[in-house]
Amino acid sequence: MRADATLLLLDKDAVEQLLTPDEVTQAVREAFVLHGRREGRVFPVVREKLATGGVFGIKSGDVPAQGLLGFKAAGFWPANREIGGEPHQATILLFDPATGRPQCVIDGNAITTVRTGAAGGLGLQLLARQDSTRLTVFGTGVQARSQLRFALRTLPRLACVEYVSVDRRADEGFESLFADQCDIRCARDADEAVSRSDVVITATPGAGPLFDAGALRPGTHLNCVGADTAGKRELPDGVLQRARLVVDDREQALQLGELQWARETPCVELGTLLLGERPFERAAGEITVFDMTGLALQDLTVARFIHERACAEAVGTRIGWAW
Repeated sequence: MRADATLLLLDKDAVEQLLTPDEVTQAVREAFVLHGRREGRVFPVVREKLATGGVFGIKSGDVPAQGLLGFKAAGFWPANREIGGEPHQATILLFDPATGRPQCVIDGNAITTVRTGAAGGLGLQLLARQDSTRLTVFGTGVQARSQLRFALRTLPRLACVEYVSVDRRADEGFESLFADQCDIRCARDADEAVSRSDVVITATPGAGPLFDAGALRPGTHLNCVGADTAGKRELPDGVLQRARLVVDDREQALQLGELQWARETPCVELGTLLLGERPFERAAGEITVFDMTGLALQDLTVARFIHERACAEAVGTRIGWAW
């Protein structure tokens, strides 16, 4: 038995210290390209409701050529808000594929937040009209904030942002984060806000349709984040039938995403577009949708660079882990 081996632990503070938006975007882009080339594998997703009221899931995969193997155990526990906690919980583990030894335990909340925002940014870069000036975001929580941050980085002409909060009331904390980057205000009527928008981002718990399909005007792009479990949705009937649909993974979107509600809708994976294998030219009046269910490879490529940087900079806590 080897007794000199260690396991690296990286908590939330350590991860946030090492994250940078540009590097996360680069890692997420790599994940989509690996997926498009089928050089990275995505294993079947576990996503189960619990008797406690939470939802627990596991996303896992590997990149054999890079010696990258791991999983993210994550879920959503809404009752955490009542005790002052974050409802989303996630932990990432990286393993040595040659031995099965755990290498690193990483707080997954910060990684999930930023890698999903970066994926949304890539979707906007490829699919949205680059002259877009008006955006509506549904939600004011952690993921809505991340999506809006990356949208403002990606679409430099965005000037007007409307947000739809759960109670239709203004959220001063949310507004203060973006007030110096755009004209931001609370939308009282979701349909009216959507009808004025070039870009719509849905980042809610996915409890049901958020607006009327008739509110969408030609040329709008939608990033849809909240449908990540069977039974969840944010889009009303009729939207996907009018749109060009892009997904992160077709099989996963059929199980968990908006695609589960319109299963015959033709779609293309984002990795294919990034590889240039299928040219994407947007007609001015087209409606486009990016159905984002979240790939294990996104978590793993980001976790890998966090692990490498933590080792190089001696960040984190090491504990003995004999084998």
